[in-house]
Amino acid sequence: MNAATDRTEAARTGPRVPLRDHVATSIRRFLGDLNGCGTENLYEIALRELEIPLFVEVLEHCDGNQSRAAAMLGIHRATLRKKLREYGLE
Repeated sequence: MNAATDRTEAARTGPRVPLRDHVATSIRRFLGDLNGCGTENLYEIALRELEIPLFVEVLEHCDGNQSRAAAMLGIHRATLRKKLREYGLE
């Protein structure tokens, strides 16, 4: 067994950090990077920045099968296709 396999196995068996904790850390970092400047569309920015990698990674996980990806995401396939078009991920 090599070091990469050991790390992968440890990651599977160790305590899992909830996704919301990762998101909260990223949001804190983003807000800190604003250096006191505000933004008026943070919700839109955050949603876009979450959805794009979410769709990309789930599609990759599902070998590009949009029906399986949509089912995994809990959305209709037409909604996934619309979002992919909006983000230029077709």
